[in-house]
Amino acid sequence: MAVDLSFYTSPLSEEIRDEGRAEGRAESLADAVLLVLQQRGLDVPDEARQRITTCDDTQLMRTWLTRAVTAATAEAIFTEE
Repeated sequence: MAVDLSFYTSPLSEEIRDEGRAEGRAESLADAVLLVLQQRGLDVPDEARQRITTCDDTQLMRTWLTRAVTAATAEAIFTEE
């Protein structure tokens, strides 16, 4: 009896894998942003922490990570330059 494995090569399967990869990247970037802020001794209020950990836009997360290196406060990473 052969098992149909065609699902694993289907466009839907690839889309599911891509979503998982994107979620993983966003999670890693959120961890990095929080780590940088923490290592710099900045307080991260609950609202800011939630905003960082729930963001799924990896480009925006990269922007926040870059800003976290020099920001005066955790909230400052969200401001437009």
